Amino acid sequence: MEYIITLLNLTGEMAPYLLLGFLIAGLLHTFVPQNLYAQHLGKPTMGSVIKAALLGIPLPLCSCGVMPTTASLRKDGASKGACVSFLTATPQTGVDSILATWSLMGLPMAIIRPIAALFTALFGGWLVNRYDKDLSQPNYESAGECHCQEHSNSNNTLFNKLLNAFRYAFVEMMADIGKWLVIGLLIASLITVFVPNSWFAIFAGNPLLSYLLVMLIAIPMYICATGSIPIAVSLLMKGITPGAALIMLMAGPATNIASLLIVSKILGKRTTILYIISIVLGALGFAVIIDYLLPSAWFALPQTISADICCAEEVLTPFQIVCEVILGAMLVYALIIHRHTHHHHHHEDDDCCCECEAENRLVFSVKGMNCSHCAANTKKAIQSVRGVTDVDVDLAGAKAYVSGSDINTDEIIKAVSELGFEIEQKS
Repeated sequence: MEYIITLLNLTGEMAPYLLLGFLIAGLLHTFVPQNLYAQHLGKPTMGSVIKAALLGIPLPLCSCGVMPTTASLRKDGASKGACVSFLTATPQTGVDSILATWSLMGLPMAIIRPIAALFTALFGGWLVNRYDKDLSQPNYESAGECHCQEHSNSNNTLFNKLLNAFRYAFVEMMADIGKWLVIGLLIASLITVFVPNSWFAIFAGNPLLSYLLVMLIAIPMYICATGSIPIAVSLLMKGITPGAALIMLMAGPATNIASLLIVSKILGKRTTILYIISIVLGALGFAVIIDYLLPSAWFALPQTISADICCAEEVLTPFQIVCEVILGAMLVYALIIHRHTHHHHHHEDDDCCCECEAENRLVFSVKGMNCSHCAANTKKAIQSVRGVTDVDVDLAGAKAYVSGSDINTDEIIKAVSELGFEIEQKS
């Protein structure tokens, strides 16, 4: 029972900020031109590195979604330094996670988190520009004109844009990071309830040892920027220093084993090593700043969190409870109902695929897609191939359905592989 109460209280504290963050993220996605990011990142200069970091910080991309987006930027001509800067800043932050950090960890941590991401991104971009002199671009075929228009002028009204913003925020994005948010909350509640405080007593007088432990856990771990927050809070409540908690907030979302393999494929091994070095040094540097140079009172957990999060008494306000119910309903819809109906629709399409042979419809298996951004970049890559007239990507089923005439399947496989995904044609 104590575990359930802790889980509900953690979720309730975050719910209002999460809903607001999702909404702002949807508005950013809909109203900020998507080609804005590729236009300013081409030259291997500090200017492009700074722009990449500033453009990436507010974007609500998780560590899987940022990979194909970075590959797309690289494909469009962005320099390696700019790509690393974007790759470092984006998954650590986002308007949703910044607001959620404020809700559970206080305003000072919510402010220093994007600052740490910014400076770490600048440092990583500078390292790559300084020590990786390979300026060659990937050998991509000319994309030509896109064969389909996602949003026609008739659908470009303010009302339809707002609908798209809500759909992106509370369906697509919720489906992308909802699973990792739930996992983060479950892990945090387990730590809070079942891990004894005495377990962390060894780190009481040795923050550097706690830095090392959290770094070893965070680097290979797959967790989103928002999902890392309750885990960091639970570690703080057990005695880990605020600096060590920041390492979880930085290194957890920015790295994981799968993403590092994709970075190596997109940008090369040297750039990947420099990327890891920048994350490690940046996280350690800001951990030391927090623990040794800034007032400790700034990073004390809000009293309601530290005192009442495990308490059996009701600590949530009616507004928080309403927001928690809304958040829970949206998570159920995005993670269960929407994905099930969407996948069922594609199964029906698959059943009648034999009837579509006249349209030269091809089916590809695509492994490695984890979110709607992965699917969107896969669709964009396939659309760039000559002869393709229509593309439908089934994220849940890990398939791409392609129609057209005189399609070169090798070009499709090459275009998708260069995003870091595994693709093969289904017979």
